[in-house]
Amino acid sequence: MKLELAQLYQDIEYWIKNFVEIPHPALGGWAPCPFARRARLDKDFEVRVGTQPLSDLAQLAETGLNNKSVIIIAYDPELFTYKQFHSDLEHANTEHLLPNDLIVLEDHPADTEIVNGISMNQGTYALAMVQSLSKLNTAAAQMSKKDFYHAWPEEYLQVLFRHRKDPR
Repeated sequence: MKLELAQLYQDIEYWIKNFVEIPHPALGGWAPCPFARRARLDKDFEVRVGTQPLSDLAQLAETGLNNKSVIIIAYDPELFTYKQFHSDLEHANTEHLLPNDLIVLEDHPADTEIVNGISMNQGTYALAMVQSLSKLNTAAAQMSKKDFYHAWPEEYLQVLFRHRKDPR
């Protein structure tokens, strides 16, 4: 699949608007990301077409987020198996991003993320979502005080907080 930036942006914005920012009963009445709506409305995210995950993320670690809260880099999942994608993103986190107060979260169609019966995946693209680690930790601490994580399975949360401060 050839990734076109305009279509990619449209697909990701649709996913954010129609899933990521929508409250769900299975998540305690919370949206999967309570900050997604504000980021979308403020156009506080950037979408890019990626070429090679590890080199793209190493470069991003040097350049930073360009005044955005999230940079989403999309890849054709047919070109990067989940195993390779996960390995590249883990390496990017430990070697490049975490030392620069950044973290990449992954989403790959071949790694279905089910939380309380809900698929969290975007489903079409392999996504590398880069954010400020310290800002993400601060937001997680705020949400923990509001019992945001109460309905989430412990196994999922352990993976989610692997490189982060667990706020619970």
